[in-house]
Formats: sequence, C-alpha cells, structure tokens
Amino acid sequence: MKGFFAQHQEQFTALRRELHKHPELGFEEFVTAKTVQNTLTQLDIPFTTGIGHTGIVATITGKLPDNGRRIGLRADMDALPLQEKSNHQHRSQIDGCMHACGHDGHTTILIAVAHYLAQHRDFAGTIYLVFQPAEEGRGGGDQMVKDGLFTQFPMDEIYGLHNWPYLAAGKIAVLDGPAMAAGDRLSITVKGKGGHGGATPHLTIDPIRIAAQLITALHSIVSREIAASEQAVLSLCAIESGDLEAFNVIPDTAQINGTVRTFQPEVQDRMEQAIRRVCAGIATTFGAEIIVNYERIIPATVNDLACAQFARDTIERVFPQGTLDRETPATLGGEDFSFMLNQCPGAYLFLGSARHPNDEPLHSPNFDFNDEVIGIGAELLTSIALNAVSQTK
Repeated sequence: MKGFFAQHQEQFTALRRELHKHPELGFEEFVTAKTVQNTLTQLDIPFTTGIGHTGIVATITGKLPDNGRRIGLRADMDALPLQEKSNHQHRSQIDGCMHACGHDGHTTILIAVAHYLAQHRDFAGTIYLVFQPAEEGRGGGDQMVKDGLFTQFPMDEIYGLHNWPYLAAGKIAVLDGPAMAAGDRLSITVKGKGGHGGATPHLTIDPIRIAAQLITALHSIVSREIAASEQAVLSLCAIESGDLEAFNVIPDTAQINGTVRTFQPEVQDRMEQAIRRVCAGIATTFGAEIIVNYERIIPATVNDLACAQFARDTIERVFPQGTLDRETPATLGGEDFSFMLNQCPGAYLFLGSARHPNDEPLHSPNFDFNDEVIGIGAELLTSIALNAVSQTK
C-alpha cells in the first residue's frame, strides 16, 4: 500500500496544488466537486451528489461476499474567506479566498484512497467516501446529515482526519472522547441613549462605557466560574460603536461579537447562563437594554472510545514504531465532523504535517498544506477502512 501512494505522489501533489489554486467557500465548491466527480468517474466508482448541496458520497463495494459491514471516510472541501500572502506558484487565484486550513489536502487524500481502492477491491463489505462541503462555520456536516447521509448510506463507523501543523510530519494522534470543542457564536447588542459627549453626557446612557464594563465582566467568567479542569474559552473578538470622525458624539448602540468554546454540554450551559446573567445585571446597573444572541453552532467533536482505540491499534500495526503520538491534547478549535459523530460511532484523527517547529498555523494567510503527508494520510484512512470493514459484526 505504501508503495502505491509513493508511486503516485507526484500525481497527487499536482492535484492538491491545482485545488489550492481554485479555492471555494462553503456550499460553493462547484469546481472542487466537479474535480472529485470526474476522478470518481474515471475510476469507475459510483457516487451520489446533492448530499449537503455540493457534497458527494462515493460507494466502493468489495468483490468478496458481502459481510454487511459499512465504513465511512470523510474529507472536507471548502476554503476560507482569506487573502493569501504566499508567493509559491500554486497560490490562490481567487481574491479573498484561500485554502488556509488544508482542506485541499484532505480532499486529495480521500481521492488518493479512491485510487487505491478502485484497484484493490479484495475485501468484503462497503466503504463510503464522504466529500463534505462547508466545514468552515457554514454547517456542511449538519446539512449532509439532514439530507440523509446515514439513512441513504448506513454506516457502522466513520473516520476523518485533519492535518495538524502543530505536530511533526508523519506523527498521528488519536484522542479518547473530546478531540475538538463546541463552537458557539455570541452577539451582544447594547442599546443606550446617544447625545453630546461634551455638553450633555449626563443625559445619555453611554453604550461604549457599558460595553467596556461588559468586556471586563464577561472575560472574568471563565477564570472565576469554570474550573480549570473543565476547560472553556470566551473570546470577544469584535466591537463596533460610534463614528471615529464624530469625536464628541456618544452613539446610541454598541455591538460586541465573540465566541465560546467548551467540551462538555454542562459547561456550555453554565457559560451561556453566566453570560446572560452578567449582561442582564449590567443592563440594570446602567439603565440600558442589552440583547444577547447566543448560537450553538457546532457541537464538540467526541471520539467513540472503541473506534479511537481501533484506530490506534491499526496505526501501531501499519506504521513504524513511534508514529502514534500520545501527547497531543484536545483543541478548543471547532470541527463540524461532530455532526456526523453525533449520529454514527467513529473517530477524528490528527495527522502531523509540520515541516519544522515554527510552521505556519492553520488559518494563516501564509499556510500551505504539506504535500509530503498525502501518502501517509491516504495509507492511514485506507488501512483503518479495510481493517474496520473486515471486522465481524
């Protein structure tokens, strides 16, 4: 298997770089989806489109007598609304859009798996390749589930991976339980009463002063209401109020936006309750109206314990000693593979991709997927799928 992917490394690298040049945002992955469809057609692998708008599910059936096992492998296809700053030859050709998270690499890895399985069908059961749109905050995983992913394609287990530039290239980490956090969106509107900042500030209800109090108070919730062992993050990332040219005008409103990250539902509940309580208290204190819009966007990505152990066992059988990393912690980043894991047992793996300790992080305008790990990722997913599909129910 390793030799197969090494033999086709140049082909897969060229494909990945072509995808990188043509990034597309969530639910707009028309060129990317067409590339996937054309490849599957050439490989004589049947597929279904329209699962999650631009999503694709390929079906690879083994040639041995069917044992009833059904295993899924998933990759995401979308890019980010970010202007690329790199100067390599395959840099994004689309202004304001780039593959800054490596989904071009994930898609290429799953296409590489398709190439291998198309030529090696000496297994029983069925392997589904799930090409997901709109992972970056637009709910593509949720939409695929709602469109019948697991009713049209029942699966015993499903696996996915993410390139991880915080881990040395070639290393692989598989966590038990929570691997990535729930991602919530917080939007707070402070409604006060504007007026003259010099002559009559006492007649106003200053939303900027209130917003300042809110920022300080909200940022104390995690440190004083959540145990350090429970892990939570609250970040207020944007504030907008008034006009910089109107230096003596107190505005009517202020807007604060941010995010909350947690692993456990009960901690998520406590965070929302505390935010609402603090906002209500400050509104009463200053005589303002504060509107809190708290949206639970992405649930935590929680690995099934048996599937995580199965993946680790496979890694230790297939890859050289030392490949499996046992030190990588769960991350408070979000991942909407969680919607799939909420419906089907499975595991999400971290594939080390760092070339050096100071590699560009995910979502950096200078990020570029490390093509040297395409074969490792493809061998990883293929090995897990073939081992899993051969298990007795």
